Amino acid sequence: MALEKTWRWFGGNDTIRLSELRQFGVEGIVTALHHIKGGAVWPVEEIQAVKDEIERHGMRWSVVESLPVSEEIKICSPKREELIENYKISLRNLAECGIDTVCYNFMPVLDWARTDLHYMNENGAESMLYHHETFAAFDIFILGRPAAERDYPADVIAGAKVIFESMSEEERNRLAYNIIVVTQGFINGTVGNVSNYKQIFLDYLSRYNSINRDTLRQHLSRFLADILPVAEECGINMCIHPDDPPFPLLGLPRIASTKEDFEWIFSEHPSLNNGLTYCSGSLSVREDNDLVAIARAFAERIHFVHLRNIKRTGDRSFYESAHLDGVADMYSILKELLEEQKKRKEEGRKDTRMPFRPDHGLKILDDFNRKSNPGYPLVGRMKGFCEISGLEMGIEKALK
Repeated sequence: MALEKTWRWFGGNDTIRLSELRQFGVEGIVTALHHIKGGAVWPVEEIQAVKDEIERHGMRWSVVESLPVSEEIKICSPKREELIENYKISLRNLAECGIDTVCYNFMPVLDWARTDLHYMNENGAESMLYHHETFAAFDIFILGRPAAERDYPADVIAGAKVIFESMSEEERNRLAYNIIVVTQGFINGTVGNVSNYKQIFLDYLSRYNSINRDTLRQHLSRFLADILPVAEECGINMCIHPDDPPFPLLGLPRIASTKEDFEWIFSEHPSLNNGLTYCSGSLSVREDNDLVAIARAFAERIHFVHLRNIKRTGDRSFYESAHLDGVADMYSILKELLEEQKKRKEEGRKDTRMPFRPDHGLKILDDFNRKSNPGYPLVGRMKGFCEISGLEMGIEKALK
């Protein structure tokens, strides 16, 4: 029994068709109601329509990624209670349609960050890069976030200044636009494609001026206290996604980056419906994260799996590499996950599918002729999908 093979699909706007995914063994789809504004209720009719379309192509809607947690919930604004009720209704509606796994994150303002969306590796394949000094140049000199210098050591500030001064005005604007708009635009980003996107972004950041790590933790705990009873009632597994990258950015706290973070989250709310999206790519950015130990420690709570790899290029800098070629030991990680799946089956648990998807992928071959969201090419992800499936088969046979 292998992990359920899934694929992230962006609905009707995705250039990859459901009929194509069936051709190479995809069993389940990971998607969301991308056309519904964050914070609004997901109606049963809308959910069922997407589910029916997926099932017409012989697959299932395996995971919702994601049912967004709005900024108003994260900062506990006066709108919070209304949005929490909307979230509960959406969970019940998903359960009514037979969907039982919801991936979400609690990252403030910025869902994920990269500084180069077209990084070319030594083989001519394209992936994405995060370069810390370039991000500092964006934060300090392009965005002009107040007191941003306090968040960087002197050597990073010096390097950032050199990078900023070497950039043309067009390059500076492109970097800001990519970080604020492009990387966030297809996942319910906070800032839309508007002319004053930098100022809107700064305004969002300022709302966190009085929210430190402990405060944000308490806001997450309060969110879970509200929605976990509904998740338990409906049989839905909630699974938090690790921070990407797993360290503070833009003066914002990060609370889902390390083993200690997850120990706190799960000790606050021990329900097994309070689970983890195990993302090898996000977690592996930190050298002090032992990925196998994290998988082992929280195995019973891993409800969804993202498998990808990275190579580090310096302190807090990295690029996304091929799925089996990077700092993450994919063999040992998969072995832990398959052993957990076997254990669940023996214990009679219902959640034995443990869906995984190849997270991101290198742009290769015909991907350069196709339009796709950043990190989501067809051929490169399919390569990772097949590599992981082959590795998994070998491990399964060895375990037997």
